[in-house]
Amino acid sequence: MRLAERVAVVTGAGRGIGRAVALRFAEEGAAVVVNDIELSSAEGTADRIEKSGGSALAIKADVRDRNEVGGMFRRAAGKFGRIDILVNNAGVRKDARSHEMTEKDWDTVLDTSLKGCINCIQASVKFMLKQNYGKIVNISSPLPPAIAGKGYSSYAAASSGLYGLTVSLAVELGPHNINVNCIAPDFIDTEMTRNAARSEGLYLEDLKKFAVAGIPLRRLGRPADVAALALFLASDEACFITGQVINIKGGP
Repeated sequence: MRLAERVAVVTGAGRGIGRAVALRFAEEGAAVVVNDIELSSAEGTADRIEKSGGSALAIKADVRDRNEVGGMFRRAAGKFGRIDILVNNAGVRKDARSHEMTEKDWDTVLDTSLKGCINCIQASVKFMLKQNYGKIVNISSPLPPAIAGKGYSSYAAASSGLYGLTVSLAVELGPHNINVNCIAPDFIDTEMTRNAARSEGLYLEDLKKFAVAGIPLRRLGRPADVAALALFLASDEACFITGQVINIKGGP
């Protein structure tokens, strides 16, 4: 197993890509801390892991709140003894044209996707530095986006910030044997993608027709596709890869 005896924290793991990552990591031997802002969603993922013979801990925490994040990592370390892997997957979209966007919506997107990411990184790195080992995988979005190009400024700003944060931290943390990479999925069949499509007047079948026509692999991506890449980056197979932003969208 590629993640045997590792402990992974996955944020936003109650559904979609985060859930797929948590389940795949558990299959590969990791003990998984399943985080979500909704406890029932986190518990659902954790239950699936435990019923399959894995080890999991469901924790409700808002990644925007540094105190809640700190408490989450203390609980995780208290149960499993260490933190080896962090997947920053929590994110939201509040799409609106820039001149119509509210301050609250802008803050919600940036605070969740970008501030939430650095909150979790700061909490996890304390453990990783002591171990001289760690893997951090940020989940972002490609730029420019394939869907919802209008009204996308807040999510695009957060994604750009994650790109820069990934590269900067890779340089900073590399001497401590900590790898930092970013995955930028697009055209993945998730609730967030469907909501973004609906905001453009597209429904699932319309989305499939629109997307597949422009995707060389001729299908929508699956959360499991992203989880497979996250697994590789979180494993020691990727020990000489850091500071990279990798698009996963069925084509160039």
